[in-house]
Amino acid sequence: MSGFFRECRDGVELFVRLTPRAAKDAVEGIETTADGRSHLSARVRAVPEKGEANAALEKLLAASLDMPKKSIAVIAGGASRLKTVRVAGTPGDLEPRLARLAGRKD
Repeated sequence: MSGFFRECRDGVELFVRLTPRAAKDAVEGIETTADGRSHLSARVRAVPEKGEANAALEKLLAASLDMPKKSIAVIAGGASRLKTVRVAGTPGDLEPRLARLAGRKD
């Protein structure tokens, strides 16, 4: 699996590049930056004000991973396009879901 996530004590942390004010909410797969870091690319219709885009990202990821929204939280990069999102759960159970998410082109 590409390096767009890392295991942590209570689940995994995803590295996400979020584009707000998009035409639709979508997960677009894995992208690699010029410095070689991988991240999950996502778009949401919400505006980046008062946490609306972050909340929309959490909702999108919860639906895409078929998990409850309370299991997903933006933990870093709240005001940035590059975010770290914690997904609570057992890493071994989450990996197949993440693999499907990584290959998705909505």
